[in-house]
Amino acid sequence: MGTSYHITVVKDVYAKEVITLQDEIDSLLEDVNETFSTYSETSEVSLFNKDTGLNVRPQSVDFITVLKEALYISEVTQGAYDITVGPLVNLWGFGPDFNKDSVPTDSEIEEVWLKTGYRQLSVSTEAQGVKKLTADIHVDFSSIAKGFGVDKVADLLDLQGFENYMVEIGGEMRVRGFNSEGIKWRIAVEKPDSSKRAIHKVINVTDIAMATSGDYRNYFEKDGVRFSHTINPATGKPVQHNLASVTVLAKKSMTADAWATAFMVLGDKKGYDLAIENNVAVLFLVKEGDSLRELMTPTFQRVIGDDAS
Repeated sequence: MGTSYHITVVKDVYAKEVITLQDEIDSLLEDVNETFSTYSETSEVSLFNKDTGLNVRPQSVDFITVLKEALYISEVTQGAYDITVGPLVNLWGFGPDFNKDSVPTDSEIEEVWLKTGYRQLSVSTEAQGVKKLTADIHVDFSSIAKGFGVDKVADLLDLQGFENYMVEIGGEMRVRGFNSEGIKWRIAVEKPDSSKRAIHKVINVTDIAMATSGDYRNYFEKDGVRFSHTINPATGKPVQHNLASVTVLAKKSMTADAWATAFMVLGDKKGYDLAIENNVAVLFLVKEGDSLRELMTPTFQRVIGDDAS
Protein backbone atom coordinates (compact mmCIF):
# COMPACT_ATOMS: atom_id res chain seq x y z
CA MET A 1 0.00 0.00 0.00
CA GLY A 2 3.05 2.24 0.02
CA THR A 3 2.68 3.11 3.68
CA SER A 4 3.20 1.81 7.22
CA TYR A 5 0.84 0.40 9.82
CA HIS A 6 0.60 0.52 13.59
CA ILE A 7 -1.44 -1.82 15.76
CA THR A 8 -1.82 -1.65 19.53
CA VAL A 9 -3.50 -4.49 21.41
CA VAL A 10 -4.27 -4.04 25.10
CA LYS A 11 -3.88 -7.50 26.59
CA ASP A 12 -1.24 -9.63 28.25
CA VAL A 13 0.07 -11.76 25.40
CA TYR A 14 3.06 -14.05 25.17
CA ALA A 15 5.86 -13.29 22.70
CA LYS A 16 4.91 -16.37 20.68
CA GLU A 17 1.34 -15.09 20.37
CA VAL A 18 2.61 -11.71 19.19
CA ILE A 19 4.71 -13.33 16.46
CA THR A 20 1.78 -15.47 15.33
CA LEU A 21 -0.54 -12.46 15.27
CA GLN A 22 2.05 -10.44 13.35
CA ASP A 23 2.33 -13.17 10.72
CA GLU A 24 -1.45 -13.41 10.34
CA ILE A 25 -1.80 -9.64 9.95
CA ASP A 26 1.04 -9.43 7.42
CA SER A 27 -0.51 -12.25 5.39
CA LEU A 28 -3.92 -10.59 5.49
CA LEU A 29 -2.55 -7.22 4.35
CA GLU A 30 -0.59 -8.87 1.55
CA ASP A 31 -3.90 -10.35 0.34
CA VAL A 32 -5.54 -6.91 0.49
CA ASN A 33 -2.63 -5.45 -1.44
CA GLU A 34 -2.84 -8.15 -4.12
CA THR A 35 -6.52 -7.34 -4.54
CA PHE A 36 -6.45 -3.54 -4.65
CA SER A 37 -2.95 -2.28 -5.50
CA THR A 38 -2.62 -0.55 -8.87
CA TYR A 39 1.16 -0.67 -8.38
CA SER A 40 1.10 -4.45 -8.83
CA GLU A 41 0.53 -5.58 -12.42
CA THR A 42 -0.78 -8.95 -11.20
CA SER A 43 -3.24 -7.59 -8.62
CA GLU A 44 -6.94 -8.26 -9.05
CA VAL A 45 -7.70 -4.62 -9.80
CA SER A 46 -4.87 -4.36 -12.36
CA LEU A 47 -6.11 -7.46 -14.18
CA PHE A 48 -9.65 -6.04 -14.09
CA ASN A 49 -8.43 -2.77 -15.60
CA LYS A 50 -6.56 -4.56 -18.39
CA ASP A 51 -9.64 -6.57 -19.36
CA THR A 52 -11.52 -4.70 -22.12
CA GLY A 53 -14.34 -7.22 -22.35
CA LEU A 54 -17.92 -6.15 -21.64
CA ASN A 55 -18.99 -9.45 -20.12
CA VAL A 56 -19.52 -10.04 -16.39
CA ARG A 57 -16.09 -10.75 -14.90
CA PRO A 58 -16.03 -12.88 -11.70
CA GLN A 59 -14.36 -11.04 -8.84
CA SER A 60 -13.44 -11.84 -5.24
CA VAL A 61 -15.76 -11.17 -2.32
CA ASP A 62 -13.45 -8.40 -1.05
CA PHE A 63 -13.34 -6.71 -4.48
CA ILE A 64 -17.11 -6.65 -4.76
CA THR A 65 -17.62 -5.61 -1.12
CA VAL A 66 -15.42 -2.54 -1.52
CA LEU A 67 -16.75 -1.72 -4.99
CA LYS A 68 -20.36 -1.78 -3.76
CA GLU A 69 -19.48 0.57 -0.89
CA ALA A 70 -17.69 2.89 -3.32
CA LEU A 71 -20.61 2.93 -5.75
CA TYR A 72 -23.06 3.60 -2.92
CA ILE A 73 -21.10 6.68 -1.77
CA SER A 74 -20.77 7.76 -5.41
CA GLU A 75 -24.56 7.75 -5.73
CA VAL A 76 -25.14 9.55 -2.43
CA THR A 77 -22.60 12.25 -3.36
CA GLN A 78 -23.92 12.50 -6.94
CA GLY A 79 -20.53 11.60 -8.34
CA ALA A 80 -18.33 13.76 -6.12
CA TYR A 81 -16.77 10.46 -5.10
CA ASP A 82 -15.76 8.34 -8.08
CA ILE A 83 -13.22 5.49 -8.12
CA THR A 84 -12.85 5.71 -11.91
CA VAL A 85 -10.98 9.05 -11.82
CA GLY A 86 -7.59 7.31 -11.55
CA PRO A 87 -6.64 8.11 -15.18
CA LEU A 88 -7.28 11.80 -14.46
CA VAL A 89 -5.17 11.62 -11.29
CA ASN A 90 -2.39 10.10 -13.39
CA LEU A 91 -2.83 12.75 -16.07
CA TRP A 92 -2.28 15.49 -13.48
CA GLY A 93 0.91 13.78 -12.32
CA PHE A 94 -0.28 12.36 -9.00
CA GLY A 95 -0.24 8.69 -9.98
CA PRO A 96 2.54 6.08 -9.84
CA ASP A 97 4.70 8.23 -12.16
CA PHE A 98 4.57 11.31 -9.92
CA ASN A 99 5.29 14.49 -11.89
CA LYS A 100 4.99 17.81 -10.09
CA ASP A 101 5.01 19.85 -13.31
CA SER A 102 2.25 18.07 -15.16
CA VAL A 103 -0.42 20.58 -16.20
CA PRO A 104 -2.47 19.01 -19.00
CA THR A 105 -4.34 20.95 -21.65
CA ASP A 106 -8.14 21.18 -21.69
CA SER A 107 -8.29 18.84 -24.68
CA GLU A 108 -6.13 16.26 -22.88
CA ILE A 109 -8.36 16.50 -19.82
CA GLU A 110 -11.53 16.06 -21.87
CA GLU A 111 -10.11 13.05 -23.71
CA VAL A 112 -9.37 11.25 -20.42
CA TRP A 113 -12.49 12.55 -18.65
CA LEU A 114 -14.69 10.90 -21.29
CA LYS A 115 -13.24 7.56 -20.18
CA THR A 116 -14.35 7.95 -16.57
CA GLY A 117 -17.66 7.61 -14.71
CA TYR A 118 -18.73 5.25 -11.94
CA ARG A 119 -21.99 4.52 -13.75
CA GLN A 120 -19.95 2.60 -16.32
CA LEU A 121 -19.64 -0.19 -13.73
CA SER A 122 -22.35 -2.68 -12.81
CA VAL A 123 -22.15 -5.22 -9.99
CA SER A 124 -23.87 -8.58 -10.50
CA THR A 125 -24.55 -10.03 -7.06
CA GLU A 126 -25.93 -13.27 -8.47
CA ALA A 127 -22.91 -13.90 -10.68
CA GLN A 128 -20.51 -12.51 -8.04
CA GLY A 129 -18.97 -10.36 -10.71
CA VAL A 130 -18.59 -6.91 -12.25
CA LYS A 131 -19.51 -5.73 -15.73
CA LYS A 132 -17.91 -2.84 -17.58
CA LEU A 133 -20.28 -0.80 -19.71
CA THR A 134 -17.31 0.88 -21.39
CA ALA A 135 -14.26 -1.15 -22.41
CA ASP A 136 -11.58 1.29 -21.24
CA ILE A 137 -13.03 2.17 -17.82
CA HIS A 138 -10.51 1.78 -14.98
CA VAL A 139 -10.99 1.61 -11.22
CA ASP A 140 -8.65 2.84 -8.51
CA PHE A 141 -9.36 1.88 -4.90
CA SER A 142 -6.68 4.10 -3.34
CA SER A 143 -9.34 6.28 -1.66
CA ILE A 144 -10.96 3.34 0.13
CA ALA A 145 -8.60 0.32 0.18
CA LYS A 146 -6.48 1.45 3.14
CA GLY A 147 -9.65 1.83 5.17
CA PHE A 148 -10.75 -1.64 4.08
CA GLY A 149 -7.37 -3.00 5.18
CA VAL A 150 -7.95 -1.47 8.61
CA ASP A 151 -11.36 -3.13 8.79
CA LYS A 152 -9.91 -6.52 7.82
CA VAL A 153 -7.31 -6.34 10.60
CA ALA A 154 -9.90 -5.15 13.12
CA ASP A 155 -12.22 -8.00 12.14
CA LEU A 156 -9.32 -10.44 12.66
CA LEU A 157 -8.69 -9.05 16.15
CA ASP A 158 -12.41 -9.28 16.93
CA LEU A 159 -12.45 -12.90 15.78
CA GLN A 160 -9.53 -13.71 18.07
CA GLY A 161 -11.28 -12.20 21.07
CA PHE A 162 -9.38 -8.94 21.49
CA GLU A 163 -11.67 -6.29 22.95
CA ASN A 164 -9.30 -3.32 23.26
CA TYR A 165 -7.18 -2.27 20.30
CA MET A 166 -6.20 0.43 17.83
CA VAL A 167 -5.47 -0.33 14.17
CA GLU A 168 -3.91 2.34 11.93
CA ILE A 169 -2.79 2.10 8.31
CA GLY A 170 -1.46 5.21 6.63
CA GLY A 171 -3.54 7.47 8.87
CA GLU A 172 -6.83 5.58 8.57
CA MET A 173 -7.81 3.84 11.79
CA ARG A 174 -10.31 1.92 13.85
CA VAL A 175 -10.43 1.59 17.62
CA ARG A 176 -12.30 -0.64 20.03
CA GLY A 177 -12.65 -0.58 23.78
CA PHE A 178 -10.10 1.33 25.82
CA ASN A 179 -6.37 2.02 25.88
CA SER A 180 -3.85 0.67 28.42
CA GLU A 181 -4.97 3.31 30.94
CA GLY A 182 -8.55 2.07 30.78
CA ILE A 183 -9.88 5.20 29.10
CA LYS A 184 -11.02 6.03 25.56
CA TRP A 185 -8.39 6.14 22.84
CA ARG A 186 -6.79 9.56 22.44
CA ILE A 187 -6.49 10.27 18.72
CA ALA A 188 -4.78 13.33 17.27
CA VAL A 189 -6.25 15.25 14.36
CA GLU A 190 -3.31 16.69 12.42
CA LYS A 191 -3.09 20.39 11.73
CA PRO A 192 -3.15 20.93 7.94
CA ASP A 193 0.30 22.47 7.63
CA SER A 194 2.59 21.51 4.74
CA SER A 195 5.71 22.91 6.44
CA LYS A 196 5.60 20.79 9.61
CA ARG A 197 3.67 18.16 11.51
CA ALA A 198 1.52 19.54 14.31
CA ILE A 199 -1.60 18.57 16.25
CA HIS A 200 -4.77 20.56 15.73
CA LYS A 201 -6.99 18.66 18.15
CA VAL A 202 -7.04 15.51 20.27
CA ILE A 203 -10.29 13.59 20.48
CA ASN A 204 -11.18 10.71 22.79
CA VAL A 205 -13.14 7.97 21.03
CA THR A 206 -14.05 4.31 21.27
CA ASP A 207 -15.64 1.68 19.03
CA ILE A 208 -15.32 3.75 15.89
CA ALA A 209 -13.29 4.26 12.72
CA MET A 210 -11.65 7.48 11.59
CA ALA A 211 -10.16 8.81 8.36
CA THR A 212 -8.63 12.16 7.46
CA SER A 213 -8.08 13.64 4.01
CA GLY A 214 -6.39 16.92 3.10
CA ASP A 215 -4.65 18.91 0.38
CA TYR A 216 -1.69 20.12 2.42
CA ARG A 217 0.83 17.36 1.62
CA ASN A 218 0.17 16.12 -1.91
CA TYR A 219 0.13 19.11 -4.28
CA PHE A 220 2.31 21.13 -6.62
CA GLU A 221 2.56 24.76 -7.63
CA LYS A 222 3.23 26.08 -11.13
CA ASP A 223 3.23 29.70 -12.31
CA GLY A 224 1.84 30.78 -8.95
CA VAL A 225 -1.11 28.36 -9.08
CA ARG A 226 -1.54 25.58 -6.52
CA PHE A 227 -2.82 22.23 -7.81
CA SER A 228 -4.25 19.75 -5.30
CA HIS A 229 -4.12 15.98 -5.77
CA THR A 230 -7.88 15.86 -5.16
CA ILE A 231 -9.51 15.73 -8.58
CA ASN A 232 -13.12 16.84 -9.08
CA PRO A 233 -14.77 14.08 -11.17
CA ALA A 234 -17.20 16.64 -12.63
CA THR A 235 -14.48 18.82 -14.16
CA GLY A 236 -11.46 16.53 -14.41
CA LYS A 237 -9.41 19.21 -12.66
CA PRO A 238 -8.00 19.68 -9.12
CA VAL A 239 -10.45 21.16 -6.63
CA GLN A 240 -10.30 24.90 -5.96
CA HIS A 241 -11.64 25.81 -2.53
CA ASN A 242 -10.50 26.69 0.99
CA LEU A 243 -11.14 23.33 2.63
CA ALA A 244 -7.79 22.23 4.10
CA SER A 245 -8.78 18.86 5.59
CA VAL A 246 -11.69 16.73 6.72
CA THR A 247 -11.87 14.09 9.43
CA VAL A 248 -14.69 11.55 9.28
CA LEU A 249 -15.89 9.15 11.98
CA ALA A 250 -17.88 6.07 10.95
CA LYS A 251 -18.51 2.45 11.94
CA LYS A 252 -16.14 1.17 9.25
CA SER A 253 -12.82 2.62 8.21
CA MET A 254 -13.46 2.08 4.50
CA THR A 255 -16.65 4.14 4.81
CA ALA A 256 -14.84 6.95 6.62
CA ASP A 257 -12.02 6.77 4.06
CA ALA A 258 -14.34 7.19 1.07
CA TRP A 259 -16.45 9.91 2.68
CA ALA A 260 -13.31 11.92 3.52
CA THR A 261 -12.33 11.99 -0.16
CA ALA A 262 -15.87 12.96 -1.18
CA PHE A 263 -15.95 15.90 1.24
CA MET A 264 -12.57 17.14 -0.02
CA VAL A 265 -14.10 17.27 -3.50
CA LEU A 266 -17.30 18.98 -2.34
CA GLY A 267 -15.72 21.61 -0.10
CA ASP A 268 -16.99 22.75 3.28
CA LYS A 269 -20.30 24.30 2.20
CA LYS A 270 -21.72 21.53 0.01
CA GLY A 271 -19.92 18.94 2.09
CA TYR A 272 -21.42 20.15 5.37
CA ASP A 273 -24.94 20.15 3.94
CA LEU A 274 -24.52 16.61 2.60
CA ALA A 275 -23.03 15.43 5.90
CA ILE A 276 -26.03 16.82 7.79
CA GLU A 277 -28.41 15.18 5.33
CA ASN A 278 -26.75 11.79 5.77
CA ASN A 279 -25.97 12.09 9.48
CA VAL A 280 -22.20 11.76 8.94
CA ALA A 281 -19.75 12.72 11.70
CA VAL A 282 -17.34 15.20 10.10
CA LEU A 283 -14.82 17.81 11.20
CA PHE A 284 -14.00 20.36 8.48
CA LEU A 285 -10.90 22.56 8.79
CA VAL A 286 -11.26 25.57 6.50
CA LYS A 287 -8.49 28.00 5.55
CA GLU A 288 -9.30 31.64 6.23
CA GLY A 289 -6.19 33.67 5.46
CA ASP A 290 -3.47 32.51 7.86
CA SER A 291 -5.94 30.92 10.27
CA LEU A 292 -8.21 27.88 10.36
CA ARG A 293 -11.93 27.76 10.94
CA GLU A 294 -13.28 24.61 12.57
CA LEU A 295 -16.66 23.31 11.45
CA MET A 296 -18.18 20.20 13.06
CA THR A 297 -21.40 18.41 12.23
CA PRO A 298 -23.71 17.75 15.21
CA THR A 299 -23.02 14.02 14.83
CA PHE A 300 -19.27 14.60 15.19
CA GLN A 301 -19.84 16.74 18.28
CA ARG A 302 -22.07 14.05 19.76
CA VAL A 303 -19.54 11.28 19.16
CA ILE A 304 -16.61 13.09 20.76
CA GLY A 305 -18.75 14.71 23.48
CA ASP A 306 -16.64 16.96 25.69
CA ASP A 307 -13.63 14.64 25.43
CA ALA A 308 -11.56 16.80 23.12
CA SER A 309 -8.65 19.15 23.55
